[in-house]
Amino acid sequence: MSSSPLSRPAATAAALVCGLALALATGYPAAAHAGVTASEPRALAKNVTLTFTSEAESAKAGLAKLHIVLPQGLSPGAVTLKQAPKGWQFSHARGGYTVGGAPLPTGTDAVHSIVVQQLPDAKELVFRVIETYGDGSEARWIEDPRPGTKPENPAPVVKLKAKAAGAVREQVSPAPAQTTAPSTPPTADASPFPGASASPSADHGDHEAQGHGTGDASGKDGGGDGDGDGGGNGAVIAAVAGGVAVLAAGGVWAYRRRSANG
Repeated sequence: MSSSPLSRPAATAAALVCGLALALATGYPAAAHAGVTASEPRALAKNVTLTFTSEAESAKAGLAKLHIVLPQGLSPGAVTLKQAPKGWQFSHARGGYTVGGAPLPTGTDAVHSIVVQQLPDAKELVFRVIETYGDGSEARWIEDPRPGTKPENPAPVVKLKAKAAGAVREQVSPAPAQTTAPSTPPTADASPFPGASASPSADHGDHEAQGHGTGDASGKDGGGDGDGDGGGNGAVIAAVAGGVAVLAAGGVWAYRRRSANG
């Protein structure tokens, strides 16, 4: 008995089911990629903002770190951070830079922007991007685009227009090697330890005051005129004297009793 070929709708449905199963098994939807745009895509343009978008492709963890390898003619010292997820830190690295911090929520794209002092004199800029997730897995968008080919993991590319008339290459001023993206400022009563007092020194001072009585502003016991320490010393001397008197009385009684018995 010969089997009949699947109809076109059935074959399409089967392909979609297989693709969905593969995506669920690997946790990487096929449409995810990394991209870059420029505020002024022109050779030798100055103070250009480059915005990178890394689409979240893992179903198990969030993006935590991006390593960007800069194209030839663009040095790390010419790059500064403009915007990144809150709390992420920007650092220059060999051949480029990294930006990362606490993992983003699963499924959240990572968007960050840098400012380049001056673009190189080129027709296009290829940026290789290595994405690291909170579980340690990586996605590497590092393949160069080639005419007539469609790489599986293409590196982001910016096509540049011809340089403006009279534009020249200028000296680069070294940029800060490390920057942290702004985060929500802590409140005045915030403490790094849950449940701790906002002003532990004040609490400590209260306990000291309860244990030692009054004191001066420097935290030392009052007694510059002898009143504070004098009262405490007098009580101690009186207690010692009383003890000596009791012992002496006991000794006399014991001696008299022994004499009487003898």
